[in-house]
Amino acid sequence: MNKYSFWNDATNTMYLELLKATTKSNCYHQNYRYCALNSLDPALVQNKIVVCESFDGPDSAKLSGASGVVVEGDLGYEDTAFSFSLPTTYLSSKDGDAILSYINSSTKPTANILKSHEPFDKAAPTVVSFSSRGPNQITLDVLKPDLTAPGVDILAAWSEGTTVTGEEVDTRVVPFNIISGTSMSCPHASGAAAYVKSFHPTWSPAAIKSALMTTAAPMSPTKNTDAEFAYGSGHIDPSKAVDPGLVYDAGEQDYVSFLCGQGYNTTALKIVTGDASACSTAPNATVWDLNYPSFALSAHKSGSIRRTFKRTVTNVGAADSSYHANVVAPSGLVVKVNPSHLAFKAVGEKQSFVVTVDATIGSNMLSGSLVWSDGVHKVTSPIVAFHT
Repeated sequence: MNKYSFWNDATNTMYLELLKATTKSNCYHQNYRYCALNSLDPALVQNKIVVCESFDGPDSAKLSGASGVVVEGDLGYEDTAFSFSLPTTYLSSKDGDAILSYINSSTKPTANILKSHEPFDKAAPTVVSFSSRGPNQITLDVLKPDLTAPGVDILAAWSEGTTVTGEEVDTRVVPFNIISGTSMSCPHASGAAAYVKSFHPTWSPAAIKSALMTTAAPMSPTKNTDAEFAYGSGHIDPSKAVDPGLVYDAGEQDYVSFLCGQGYNTTALKIVTGDASACSTAPNATVWDLNYPSFALSAHKSGSIRRTFKRTVTNVGAADSSYHANVVAPSGLVVKVNPSHLAFKAVGEKQSFVVTVDATIGSNMLSGSLVWSDGVHKVTSPIVAFHT
């Protein structure tokens, strides 16, 4: 592999040379720290590796004839990869400072940018830093997110109508690319839902969602400090979702009643439903009555709070089955389930229960869970209590 000289603006001599080269384009000298467009002198950076303090630097460096880029600085993207238009590596400020020290102490500094390798990440799965976090800002007592799915550094199909980076300086055209974001996580969740639907074509969207949530793999609050506000019920597990045992089902009318209970009028309701649904004069459901596969209670300040949740589960496992409620709760969270035992005699049979949660909320969110188990299935729902 070829070796290239480093170049940066760390010395006054180099600063003066660059300033003269860029004066004609009215660039400020600070711009070349970030390798801004037209700030680099091609005569200085030709066939060299350039140190930049911005992710926009590689494209400008390529236009100026550079052979590679070292992006340095704590720019907040340490847990996801990016595609660049020329060989690029990203270093933290600490490691970047070591590179700059090497440049300034060497008469002819050289470097290699090696081919990327795929390490085994013992911390996986974790929720990436740029992923949205809860709580649900519209309805605090509906836990969000619901669950998490793979969405970081995914090998995905890519349009050959554009380039690898989509930048004008890039000429590479490929059928696959490495992509991160909701645009990757959503297809995984959608595909998992379609997979479950293929086994259970009559299931409602709510039933499929419940199956995905209650069978999700637990994730570590140590590795994900936002806990359920980062991963919801956990990491999606499609193979288990095919056979959840029980589901929390809900239909359109359940959501209409919920929205009416949230204060929606007929006009606002029609915007959501697209039909002639209207709020009835009868009492509408509270947020805690929505048949959701998770439990959340919030308060505006620290202190004690009690909430009662009404839920109904549908048996989708063995016809003759019996489930027992198991509660996991930390200090400050008291959870009671009534009844704590559910017996089913048929597939499709429904059983209702009530969950009462007493929480003493401090500065940190309290996290627990309710697990309905028949010895084969573990129908798991998170329970969280927090103050806003």
